[in-house]
Amino acid sequence: MSDTTTPESSIGVLVVEDEVVAARAHAKYIDRIDGYHVAGVAKNATQAMAALTGQIYGLDPSGIHLVLLDMNLPDGHGLQVCRAIRGQRVDVDIIAVTAARDMQIVQEALSYGVAQYIIKPFTFPVFKSKLEAYSSFRNRLGGDSNDGEVTQTEVDKAISALRTHTVAATAKGVPDAVQAEVKKLLNENPGQSAAELAEGLGVSRVTARRYLESMADAGMLERRPRYGSAGRPVLEYTVVPDAG
Repeated sequence: MSDTTTPESSIGVLVVEDEVVAARAHAKYIDRIDGYHVAGVAKNATQAMAALTGQIYGLDPSGIHLVLLDMNLPDGHGLQVCRAIRGQRVDVDIIAVTAARDMQIVQEALSYGVAQYIIKPFTFPVFKSKLEAYSSFRNRLGGDSNDGEVTQTEVDKAISALRTHTVAATAKGVPDAVQAEVKKLLNENPGQSAAELAEGLGVSRVTARRYLESMADAGMLERRPRYGSAGRPVLEYTVVPDAG
């Protein structure tokens, strides 16, 4: 429910997420960002559309400006929610927050005007950068132009704002020098395991694995199983392009 003391300029966000822990985490992230507040939380597609169309008592749909939308919901796909929002001409923007990496889903989401697409798992700095980019986009298109008209330059700058607000990936508990050395070693020889990288880093296998897992969780590295002739598969790591 919206906070009646929230400034009018604050962007109200409807969190649509069926996992309670994830929904709570997203709401806490939103509360940490200036200019945003949680307008409501919906655990499925039905509740989301009810909130957006004024069918939930005490929740004013006019206070919802942005939908933080998970793609995998128990009663329908997030794309169906996007379609319903656009079909019913609900005046909100959408940011997809999901583990879905299928390119077709991404393309269809973008076709419905999804402003940002955040892939789980993500860190708070990444989340914050995406919402700040959306703020810039919203502010640029909500300027002081006469009669609501904008120039080509203003449109270009607004669209550019969505694409250029990024943060350099960083891994918790991994010194910057170690991150740089890990990426250097993996760029020279991609697909190394923790045991293999431990030797190059001069640390134990356990420490190397902790570093690698933290960097993978931050989106800097990609992990994949390496299947050998026998035994459990070994995880190997490669650098994610443009991860910072």
